[in-house]
Amino acid sequence: MSDLPLIRLLPGRDRRAKGGHPWIFSNEVAMTPATRAIPPGSTVRVEADDGARLGVHHFNPHSLIAARRLSPDPAAMVDDAFWTERLAGALALRERLFTTPHYRLVHAEADGMPGLILDRYGDLVALQANTAGMEEATPAILRALDALIAPRAVVARNEAGVRALEGLPEVTQLLRGTDATGTVEEGSVTFSVDPLGGQKTGWFFDQRENRARVARLARGEAVLDAFCHTGGFGLQAAAAGAARVTLLDRSEHALATAMETARRNGLAERVEAVRGEAMDTLERMGREGARFGVVVVDPPAFAKSRKDIPAAIRAYNRLARLAAALVAPGGFLFIASCSHHVPSGEFADTVLAGLHRARRDSRILALTGAGPDHPLHPMLPESAYLKALTLQLS
Repeated sequence: MSDLPLIRLLPGRDRRAKGGHPWIFSNEVAMTPATRAIPPGSTVRVEADDGARLGVHHFNPHSLIAARRLSPDPAAMVDDAFWTERLAGALALRERLFTTPHYRLVHAEADGMPGLILDRYGDLVALQANTAGMEEATPAILRALDALIAPRAVVARNEAGVRALEGLPEVTQLLRGTDATGTVEEGSVTFSVDPLGGQKTGWFFDQRENRARVARLARGEAVLDAFCHTGGFGLQAAAAGAARVTLLDRSEHALATAMETARRNGLAERVEAVRGEAMDTLERMGREGARFGVVVVDPPAFAKSRKDIPAAIRAYNRLARLAAALVAPGGFLFIASCSHHVPSGEFADTVLAGLHRARRDSRILALTGAGPDHPLHPMLPESAYLKALTLQLS
């Protein structure tokens, strides 16, 4: 591996990397003119100031996270065989976890592929490369996918804001195949997915276990699924025997997709779609005296950066208050946050404060996160982005 560029860490700035942290920040790197000239996305060797070899990394001299570890082995060959082996390991775990090929196939650092997200919908794969290194590795990733699962189509959903921090453009395109539509099977419902036109990579696999938990509470109940996207929570509740389900979202496309799924699965008679801004609609429903046995509020991230945290805390507080007002006595509230900047404890505290403002007593049935196809790297607690509370209100 002597042909790989070598970067060195500054004296006294190697403790984190030596401790196994997968990220090296730019202020830990000796940024010589030669180092700054390394093309973004290059594979490099890393050494501490004392000569300790710290493995092979993707490197971007222009990013705050300058290096992301690929392997602790300084002699690792990052070639097609490397990516095929990594992807095969990720695939083996998911095949052990799930009986159908619908899951997050790769979850970045926790699967040894920093910056890469792959979601699998049978023979359709959505790819998100969030770093310059993974942008460069995408052709090899596609070859590994072809070798292991031979997908019919692969869609690049490279729209994440973090790409700008890596100097990358935001782009959505079809990389393989001609038809980017597909389905995902969850519970007893088959959902339509559209990675080219839908949100994020087309489906939110992270809420799989939470949707199943809510569905078990929904039999015989009226259910409100706010910020519903394509109806993952609400339609599973309908399939589990909910008396009626109201889907609420501002996206006409998402609601149309949800209602088509309801019709295809024989659920449409018990499902209605309401288009509107969720917060405003929840407030209006509360004034009108609407009540539901189960209320789900699963909003997009309220905190895009650290500076947004105070506003996000206030928004979650208000959301909890408005949602609680719609829960019938003895009913259930599910509320989630995908803002990784908001810590789990602060999220729970602000939700409980919102319930207090609504004058509702509660008990917590579950404090949960993402499912096992979204594993966490033990050195990256910030990767535990999803927080969710399931409560019963009196």
